[in-house]
Amino acid sequence: MVSADTKVRAAFVVLGVVCWYGTMLVTENAAIQWAVLIGVGVIAPTVIAETRLRDG
Repeated sequence: MVSADTKVRAAFVVLGVVCWYGTMLVTENAAIQWAVLIGVGVIAPTVIAETRLRDG
C-alpha cells in the first residue's frame, strides 16, 4: 500500500518534470529550468509533507 505522502511526492515529481519541460520551451536559461524542476519537484512536496506532519 502506498502512503499519502508518497502519492503527493510522486505527483509533484511528475508535475515538476512537466513544468521543467515547459520552461525549456520558453527559455534557454538553465538556472530558471533548474529552479523550476527543484522547486516544484522537491521543495513543494517537502513543504506540504512537513505542513501535514505539523498539523497532524
